Amino acid sequence: MTRSADVLVVMARAPELGAVKTRLAERVGAAAACDLYRAFLTDLAGRLADGPWALAWAVTPPDADLTPIVGQRGRQIGQQGVDLAERMWRCVARLFDDGAARVVMIGADVPHLPSTAISAVFAALDAHDAVLMPTRDGGYCLVGLRAAHDLFTGIPMGSASVFDCTRARLAALGLRWCALDPSFDVDEFDDVVELAALIAQGDVALPHTAAVLRAWHAAGFLLFP
Repeated sequence: MTRSADVLVVMARAPELGAVKTRLAERVGAAAACDLYRAFLTDLAGRLADGPWALAWAVTPPDADLTPIVGQRGRQIGQQGVDLAERMWRCVARLFDDGAARVVMIGADVPHLPSTAISAVFAALDAHDAVLMPTRDGGYCLVGLRAAHDLFTGIPMGSASVFDCTRARLAALGLRWCALDPSFDVDEFDDVVELAALIAQGDVALPHTAAVLRAWHAAGFLLFP
């Protein structure tokens, strides 16, 4: 299979009931949270498959198949490792071993991330070894690399110190890096409210996500214009 030298990889879970968006599920229920996550995957596939990069899905469980949700839009690889940090590192290393020149990794919980921002990351990798997009919870929602540097092993993923620890790792490795303007990932109910506002304002087109949020509104979960 012919692959672009630029690879955009989405870290994704199979949307199984009770396995995705568990914090959000505490507020809206497991079924509603799962519906929203599935919509994220569908909208991401629609928005990102035609970009100037090769799209890949890093899937957990590793034998899961996202084809019913994302179709043939992108290559699928199984995540391997005992924790998120190891799974991220092994995914990045594999893509570079497969011939990638630049890799940008995002999570499936940033369906609102503009494709222009992703293009800007690939462009920034011409002059930087790494690019990060921080999030307000102390983590990051995007990392770009132009070589297989391990920014992941030993980092306490999911904690409020992820960005600071990663910044220290970058310094220890002597890498040239930059940070983009912060964004947010959708983990909590307040994040959903913010996402709904972006959709209502026309800042991002996410038709499947919008349909789920309208259903939430009808069920009384969310005020959605």
